[in-house]
Amino acid sequence: MPIDTTDTLTELFQEHRPMLLGVAYRMLGRAADAEDVVQEAWLRWTAEDRAEVREPRAFLVRITTRLAIDRLRQAQVRRESYVGPWLPEPVVTDFGPTAPDTAERALLADSVSLAVLVVLESLSPLERAVFVLREAFGFPYAEIATALDRSEAAVRQLAGRARRHVDEGKPRYDVDPTERRDLTERFLAAAAGGDLGGLLALLAPDVRLVGDSGGKSKAPLRIIESADKVGRFLHATARGADELFEFRFVELNGGPALLALVDGKPDSFFQVEVRDGRIQCVYIIRNPDKLQGLAGL
Repeated sequence: MPIDTTDTLTELFQEHRPMLLGVAYRMLGRAADAEDVVQEAWLRWTAEDRAEVREPRAFLVRITTRLAIDRLRQAQVRRESYVGPWLPEPVVTDFGPTAPDTAERALLADSVSLAVLVVLESLSPLERAVFVLREAFGFPYAEIATALDRSEAAVRQLAGRARRHVDEGKPRYDVDPTERRDLTERFLAAAAGGDLGGLLALLAPDVRLVGDSGGKSKAPLRIIESADKVGRFLHATARGADELFEFRFVELNGGPALLALVDGKPDSFFQVEVRDGRIQCVYIIRNPDKLQGLAGL
């Protein structure tokens, strides 16, 4: 198809930009990095010889994916020296008209959940790219092979390894947003109210608490496990929190979350994962660098 004008270039890029951001964020786990990758893809898009671009969508996905792979390799080296557990940067999830179907929305929400993104950290960059393009966005194997400059057989092997690894590593959480919201509200009331018994009743026996501060604020430097240890930690640190913080419920990473603000600025992010009516995992992010994008919510 001919692409002749600046307006056409811009319109085509903007049409695909939400998808490109979705791919880049799932690859990198950081909104700022995803934005940088998509901006670089835009620059390459505008500089490309128009005669060489027959399928704009395929071209943009290829460039974005390859840029994300390069940046991910650099990020993995930096994360080796990260202080404490590393969690993805939380992002607002509004799939809008890109996912009108309920099943498709559920798939997109799952692929951007903290639980899945944490597991994706253990994949190789190529495995992660194949998983994101295939599982989250449904790209055909042949198109993924072209994007990664690999054979279709090799891509299928990568997809199989990635899928098995994710299935093995991803906890089986319920995805009912109403139940998650209800348990999150009860979790907040019990923790802030100093109700240790009520808090313990909400936690699964093998519950885990994962805190991410990057060494820049107070948060556990190791994962805390078991209902007793998690409950007592939260009881000791959160009592009276409703007097110190303003709490807001927001939709982040495909599910309900709590945002704690101090003087109107994001201070902490809380999200729980649920199974069989109990909280299975508590995520806490207090690294200020990862909360900047939530200002104004």
